[in-house]
Order: sequence, then structure tokens, then C-alpha cells
Amino acid sequence: MQEQETKSKRTAPREIGAPMAKAGLEGPEAKEEEGGPEPGKLLSFPHLVFKEFIALMLMSLLLIIVSMVINAPLEEEANPSKTPNPSKAPWYFVGLQEMLVYFDPWIAGVIAPLLIIIGLSIVPYVDRNPRGVGGYAGIKQRSFAVTIFSIGVFAWFALIIFGYYLRGPAWLVYMPWESWDIHKPLISPGGVVLPLHIGGAAILAYFGLGIALPIIFARRFYRSLGPTRYFITMFFVLCMFGFLAKIPLRLVFSIKYILMTPWFRI
Repeated sequence: MQEQETKSKRTAPREIGAPMAKAGLEGPEAKEEEGGPEPGKLLSFPHLVFKEFIALMLMSLLLIIVSMVINAPLEEEANPSKTPNPSKAPWYFVGLQEMLVYFDPWIAGVIAPLLIIIGLSIVPYVDRNPRGVGGYAGIKQRSFAVTIFSIGVFAWFALIIFGYYLRGPAWLVYMPWESWDIHKPLISPGGVVLPLHIGGAAILAYFGLGIALPIIFARRFYRSLGPTRYFITMFFVLCMFGFLAKIPLRLVFSIKYILMTPWFRI
């Protein structure tokens, strides 16, 4: 009897408290909780949208101050009888103009921007990591994605800076201490073209090893993505690093084309 009484005393508060808790949620607050976010989650409005709005206002204020303090670098009026040397695109297109040194025009001006647009568009469908969703993602939650994206952004601005500040007359490389008034001798744009069998084997080995090695040594990464998303991800990652690898091959080893065919040249 004593054991039953002690058990009833222990369970009594729970039995009494449960109906009281349910009864307390039968008002308008219960309806708000039912239509609200799931436990552990926040609504995008106002939590995220408010922070984004504050960041937008601060960035707009910064741009207004910079535009008032620093004058735009406008040049003299265009002279149809004189072509500027070098003739450079606006700064946000100088990266594409610099890529013309390393690739054919249709690759530098069409294929590369198309791959960038498609690659950024499929990120939400490939990266399904639930951690950090909603604008609160950090390096720990998105280490691979943040690293790859940061490398791409850094490389793009490096091309812009290199082409804007270090390319002088005839699109030759001029160091900051060298004067553009003293023109360098024009060097022939020729270079080394690898034979078809060597260039083809090099590209197949690059993509083959780049896709196979993570499957062998990073099985967790491969399993987290799955076969389809893994191959799509690695294709775009290898394309990005392949574009970057062609730059030192051209500047240091004077390799103009790795693969040259009647239809395309890489």
C-alpha cells in the first residue's frame, strides 16, 4: 500500500499538470504556435529580412560616401582617329579580357561565363546540407562550398586586378615601377602546342584522377552527395581549377594550347 501511495504521489502532479498545460494553450497563443515555425527554427521575416535590410542600408550609405569622396576615373573624349593602347574594357569585364590571353575567344567569352552561370544556378540543387540554412551558414556548416566559392571569387578579382593594373601597351605585362611611355618590344603571340595524343591524354587523366581520387580517399564526401550530385559537383570544380591551371602554363611555360583540334582549342 505504501508503494502504491508513493507512486500515486509521484504521478499526480504530471496527471494534473498535463490537462492544465493543454487548457492553457487553448487560447489565441495556441493558434499562433500551431501556425508558427517548427521548434528550433525562425521565420525569415522579420528575423532574417530585418538583418538583410540593415546590411543593405549600410552598404548603400558606404557607396554614397565613396562616390562623394572619390571621383570616377573618366578619360578624355574618344578620338575616332586614335585607338588607345591598350584598349581595356570596363573593370568588371577586364577579367574576361585577360582570359583571352590564355584561351580561344569562344572559350573565354562564351564557355567560361556559361559554366559560371550554370554552376551557380545548380548549387541549391546539389548542396542539400541542412545545416546553416536561412542565412546563418558559416565556414563550419559549409566548409567545402565556402572554400570553393572563395577561391573562385578571389581568382576572378585577381584576373581583374592583373589585367587592369599590370597590362600595358600591346597587352604586355608592365610592373608598377615600369613606365608605359617606354614600349616593350612586341613578342610574337606564339607558344607551345602539345601534340593531340599528349594533350588528350593529359585532359583525360586530369578529369579521371580528379573524379576518382576523392571516391577512394574521401568516401564520406562521396556518400554524402551521392553519385549524380558528386559527378556534377566535381565536374564544375575541376573545370574551375583547370581554367586556373592554364594561366601559369601560359605565363611560365608558354603553353598556348593543351589540346588543339579542328573544332576547338583548349
